[in-house]
Amino acid sequence: MTMIRLLDWRLHALVTLLALVAELIGIIKIPMGPGTLLLLPLFYAFIGGVLLNPHLLPGTRKWIPDAFSQAAAPLILISLLPFIARFGSTIGPAIEQIINAGPALLLQELGNLGTMLIALPFAVVVLKIGREAIGATYSIAREPNIAVISDKYGLKGPEGIGVMGVYVVGTMFGTLWFALMAGYLTSLDIFDPRALAMACGVGSGSMVAACSGAIASALPEAADDLMAFASASNLLTYATGLYVSLFIALPVAEKLYSLLAQRRQGQHQQLDENDHTDFTEAVMEEERPEHHLGKSAAVVGAVCVVGWLVNTINGADLLTALPGVLVLYGMTMLGLVVTRLMPFYLPAVAWVSLVSIVLTLPFFPGSQWMVEALKSVNFLAIVTPVLAYAGLALTSREFTMFRHTGWKLVIVSLLVFTGTFIGSAVVAQVLL
Repeated sequence: MTMIRLLDWRLHALVTLLALVAELIGIIKIPMGPGTLLLLPLFYAFIGGVLLNPHLLPGTRKWIPDAFSQAAAPLILISLLPFIARFGSTIGPAIEQIINAGPALLLQELGNLGTMLIALPFAVVVLKIGREAIGATYSIAREPNIAVISDKYGLKGPEGIGVMGVYVVGTMFGTLWFALMAGYLTSLDIFDPRALAMACGVGSGSMVAACSGAIASALPEAADDLMAFASASNLLTYATGLYVSLFIALPVAEKLYSLLAQRRQGQHQQLDENDHTDFTEAVMEEERPEHHLGKSAAVVGAVCVVGWLVNTINGADLLTALPGVLVLYGMTMLGLVVTRLMPFYLPAVAWVSLVSIVLTLPFFPGSQWMVEALKSVNFLAIVTPVLAYAGLALTSREFTMFRHTGWKLVIVSLLVFTGTFIGSAVVAQVLL
């Protein structure tokens, strides 16, 4: 992807417009039984991006070329990084509370086993899905989980089809599902809000952003503390989640499937092999921002400007928010530099989060000024543009993959996301 496309002012202007409109609409609360469903600005931004996507409605190509969609894909991760920095900056000031909740944070990862305990029996017994159910239900199917299935089974087999199907559904709807689910459960007042915040740490930047944003919107008076718990949980997920998936979740899924299905073979859903292979390669070989620091510095600057403008609706005016936005830019770039220099690999989001945590610890020089400056930057104002980029970034291949996965994997995917969130929240609640 060329620098010109990533810095095309028209793309960023379109995203800014979508995000501004979404922020102006604001949060819509819909009573549902004993709780309330929250529709957040990120929801409208995503829907707007999808409706303007040239791969969904070819007529929009008159105004929005395919190049916009191609450029928006790498911008999703890059635009998430300032949010992750803002996210991590809540941990430093709340470090004492987080240490006190240490056991709950460490062990709530086991709650992710709820993915298979809810979704796998339903997939095998009710929907009659075959071994696709193993790949579809052992995790929430983000990139590291795809790598595990690829290494053990290959991605052309049924397990690979299952994990890729959930990945596609998660890419298209997972973020919105987590936001709706988290906001509703918060309104029910069943769980400790800290437990729900911890359950947001699922290892996906956009999902944790939407999930924690919904909880913080429902409880604005505790927003910073809740964001701190969600951020700490997400950081630990990067450290432990892959190993829990590999050594606990996948073997348990295999055993549970064999008990439920015996030797019965499910009807394997077929995908076009070329589409599947190309999509897989695109997922696994995504260009990482730390590889090209010069280009990333310019692009991060562009997405920070977008967030800065959007922040004027529900955050602060441009002049007041400028120091905070500059702090986020510095934290993000420092995190990318650290990612590049480290002799071992952790995702850039993990390093950006760690950098922002260290810089805002009470004993770090200047931390009090940085924390104060960041208060003018609204969490949701930063993440709303991310969802606009995500809606525009969906390609014809992803729309095709979504059609091929069928309604069965859509249902299974939503059960997986629900099981992951509720399972983690229950474990965290008990340990708290």
